[in-house]
Amino acid sequence: MRVLVACEYSGRVRDAFIKKGHDAMSCDLLPSESDLGEHYQGDVFDLDFREFDLLIAHPPCTYLTCSAEWAYKDGPYHQKVKPGTLTGVDRQVARLEALAFVRGLWNSGIPKICIENPVGVIPKLIPQMGKPQYVQQYWFGEDASKKTGLWLNGLPPLKPTDMVDPRIVNGKKRWGNQTDSGQNKLPPTDDRWKIRSYTPIGLANAMAEQWG
Repeated sequence: MRVLVACEYSGRVRDAFIKKGHDAMSCDLLPSESDLGEHYQGDVFDLDFREFDLLIAHPPCTYLTCSAEWAYKDGPYHQKVKPGTLTGVDRQVARLEALAFVRGLWNSGIPKICIENPVGVIPKLIPQMGKPQYVQQYWFGEDASKKTGLWLNGLPPLKPTDMVDPRIVNGKKRWGNQTDSGQNKLPPTDDRWKIRSYTPIGLANAMAEQWG
C-alpha cells in the first residue's frame, strides 16, 4: 500500500509500515527524526491524497482535548494564565481551526483512514465521524496508561498484542508512567508535549501488522 502518516515527525508509524514492505511517507511541519523513509516537511494539504491507500493522522490535540475548558470563556479567570496561553475568543477560533483540520483529513477521500487523538471534543463536535475505538498503551507492550481514541474508516479495530499488567496501589491499577496517586510522572518541561506525542513502538507495529 501507499501509506501517508500525517502530523508525525518521529517516523515511528511510517517506519513500521516500511519494515512491513509498504511504501510509506510521513508529513509534518517539523523535520523527521528518522531518515529511514520519505518525509514531507510542510502542510499535509499540499499533498495529492489520490496517491494514497491509507491515511494515519495524529492531529495536534491542544485545542481538541477537554482540558482547560475554562479558557474558552471570557474572563476574569480564577486560574493563573500562563504566558502564551490563548483565552476567550482567540482560543475559540483556535479550536474551530483544529476541528476544520480534522474534518479535512476525515474527508480526504483516502480509502482507509485512522485519526488518532486523546479523549476530547471530537465525538461531540464532529459526530459524523462516529464513535472511536479507545486503546491503551499497555495493550501493546508499553508499561504506560494513556487512553487514546482511534477514529476508523475502512479499517478494523486494533487487537491487543502484548498486554502489560499493572501494579496495584490501594486497590487501584497503576502503570509505569503513573505515580501511585495516578498522576503522570513527566515533569512540566519545555519538551513535555513532544515526549507525550510519540506513538509507542508497540502501537505503531500493531497498526502495520493488522492494517498492512
